[in-house]
Amino acid sequence: MKRISSKVKTSSKEFIENKKDVQRLLSILKNHQQAARKPESDKAKDKLTLSKKLTLSERLECLIDHDSSVLEIGLLAGLDCYDGVSPGSGIYTAVAKVSNKPSVIIANIPSVKGGTYYPLTVKKHLRALEVALENKLPVICLVDSGGAFLPKQDEVFPDRDDFGRIFYKQAQLSKAGIPQIATVLGLCTAGGAYVPAMSEQVIMVKDNSSIFLGGPQLVQAATGEIVSAEDLGGASVHTEISGVADYLEISEESALAKTRELIALSNEVRNKNFIKLSQKPINSYYDPEELYGISGTDLRKPIDALEVIARIVDGSYFEEFKSRYAPTVKCGFAHIHGYLTGIICNDGILFGESALKITQFISICEQRRIPLVFLQNIVGFMVGAEYEHSGIAKHGAKMVTAVSTCTVPKYTIIFGGSFGAGNYGMCGRAYDPKFLYTWPQSRISVMGGTQAAEVLTQVKTAGKNPITPAEVEVLKNRIEKEYLEKGNAFYATSQLWDDGIIDPASTRNTLGLALASSHIEEENVNQFGIFRM
Repeated sequence: MKRISSKVKTSSKEFIENKKDVQRLLSILKNHQQAARKPESDKAKDKLTLSKKLTLSERLECLIDHDSSVLEIGLLAGLDCYDGVSPGSGIYTAVAKVSNKPSVIIANIPSVKGGTYYPLTVKKHLRALEVALENKLPVICLVDSGGAFLPKQDEVFPDRDDFGRIFYKQAQLSKAGIPQIATVLGLCTAGGAYVPAMSEQVIMVKDNSSIFLGGPQLVQAATGEIVSAEDLGGASVHTEISGVADYLEISEESALAKTRELIALSNEVRNKNFIKLSQKPINSYYDPEELYGISGTDLRKPIDALEVIARIVDGSYFEEFKSRYAPTVKCGFAHIHGYLTGIICNDGILFGESALKITQFISICEQRRIPLVFLQNIVGFMVGAEYEHSGIAKHGAKMVTAVSTCTVPKYTIIFGGSFGAGNYGMCGRAYDPKFLYTWPQSRISVMGGTQAAEVLTQVKTAGKNPITPAEVEVLKNRIEKEYLEKGNAFYATSQLWDDGIIDPASTRNTLGLALASSHIEEENVNQFGIFRM
């Protein structure tokens, strides 16, 4: 492989301005992340201490291996979506090592509306179960929840991918032989009671844990029976009488220690698409922080794909495929943390020949069982009579088919724009990448704000009485503002259109950990640091 020769001038005015803009976004990102990782207020912490309960960070500290990296999933889901709810929608989800085994962790946060489930809480829980099923990883649920958030029951309860889908996914995990352990650390009521009930092993904490389909108030209202929470469904009841739970522990600390013991005793489920390390990992030759200056916030400016790749792959070595053909897309082979990958990165708009090149490259990776990494900065496919006549729709369809039907693991990073059908062809969320992360300056929508404003203004004013240029401008500005607000990375991640926003400089590490999550050999998993609680 050849090392990419960088042409970046770190002293240039454009580089310095880009870096400043990206670092401003990173500062905003880090504030939101801190709020999601430590959501409890001082008052809530005092209340937890009095009831002998741990904070989220303390629970994770007891559970996760101290040398483990953490690949967070949907950290900022629900950002600014629900009044009084911190980023994360009241639940924390991640992949991390527990007893040296990569595991999916799902932890309710009781200080956030009693750990109840909002629509995006359900979506986030389902996404974590999907990650476990796709990568054959054991699931650990730290349960402390009041069930569905009743004021939004119409958005949480009845539909296909609402609350009931969680239990459907749990059944699918059991069918696949994937271990599920529920550690009940507080209230577990109503539909939420099925989370531990459908797990293989259940741990409860004396005096603090309870599981029941209907709480004391509901029981009294329905039957007239007066009973305490402890007598109705406390830890002693479920470990001695009902048999719903398997282990009784005296504290959260001992319950989490028992969780680690049970994970250590669980069998691994082989993933048919597991990835092998092919060489010893080496750092990229160029400084990853230079990515701040390479890709700024103005996505109308071109971003050199090779400069991005050079700061993500091992040693900055990249064996380019068809370098002289369809140059608006870069395809090639490289190692990321020692894993051989096929990389597809946009360097401009997609033409018919770009689609053909990508389709061929995907078929090679499929034949050789090489995982695919998609790096998105795409405005879409080229439009116009010339390109329609050349069959670009058919070429694009072949590319989308290749992305849809290939069976090797796929991973996606959106580092720039992700617009229109380009999002589909480059393995957007609908095409089941194992993980999809974005940069803080990225954008995603059916088209760019300026283009949408032009198109929709023409549609809205067609056939109507003439309006003044000033009125046209007001309409355009309103439409463009709406697209900008709902196309930015922070809105996208709040809706769980991705698995999280990452620091561009951590892209190589994030991809490495995502690849490792699909890897069967324990000793090579989570060898590098991304984030520690």
